[in-house]
Amino acid sequence: MTHAQLKTVQCLSPAGLHRMAYKQWGDPQNPNVLVCVHGLSRVSDDFDVLARNLSDTYRVVCPDVVGRGRSDWLRDSRYYVVPQYVSDMVTLLARLEAETVDWFGTSMGGLIGMGLASLPESPVRKLLLNDVGPSLNPAAIARIGDYLGKPVRFGTFDEAAHYVKAISQTFGPHTDEEWRKLAGDVLRQDQDGQWILHYDAGLAIPFKAATPESVQRDAALLAATYDAITCETMVVRGAESDLLTREVAQSMTTRGPKATLVEIAGVGHAPTFTHADQIAIAKDFFIG
Repeated sequence: MTHAQLKTVQCLSPAGLHRMAYKQWGDPQNPNVLVCVHGLSRVSDDFDVLARNLSDTYRVVCPDVVGRGRSDWLRDSRYYVVPQYVSDMVTLLARLEAETVDWFGTSMGGLIGMGLASLPESPVRKLLLNDVGPSLNPAAIARIGDYLGKPVRFGTFDEAAHYVKAISQTFGPHTDEEWRKLAGDVLRQDQDGQWILHYDAGLAIPFKAATPESVQRDAALLAATYDAITCETMVVRGAESDLLTREVAQSMTTRGPKATLVEIAGVGHAPTFTHADQIAIAKDFFIG
């Protein structure tokens, strides 16, 4: 199947109900399910190329995490946190009737995968962590937090696309056409015809609420989460990544699930898995 089905599932937060949108590729009856989850301010469309390439083997399911893309926004921005996202994914898996799943998570999507994979009786069979791990470089978090939630508006698509490309240079080299897609997937026009980024600016609220104490507590929790994972795990690191340091990536091979490590030259945070060499890494891990 070359086209995705667009679907939604109703989820629950302490602030009420919300709908999470997702794209489903391949045979909807296929019990082999691969869930692909995007980064902090990205969307499910990031996986269009990868999903097409894997949809003969898998039913590939790519959600828009709540607050992004086609999904609803939360009524209370304080719940834009990983535990809420993990809860939403459990609801999604129930909808899919998936007993086990393989998981591809880029950045935030990897943190959600780690959260789910660390739980007793987790349904996650294989876990690919794309440029994320149990310890995150604070300088990179600050860089991402700096542009997250900024009220940017542009008069033309080209201006907006130029901005997205500028803040996404760490994705590595892409063609002009690929950059237009990467931009188009996260842009939309508001009622005034201005081009804006298609996510809730409230995503920045939990970032701004962080204190040195909460950061330290979260770091300890994240380390314990990774160490509790027992499924087969691969970590892919952009060789120039500022979020996942080489030291942390190498430590992931000796603790917890003892992940296999692959580095991609010429790329920072995070590889997009739209090119053949990167897709081959995922295929080798998931399909063999």
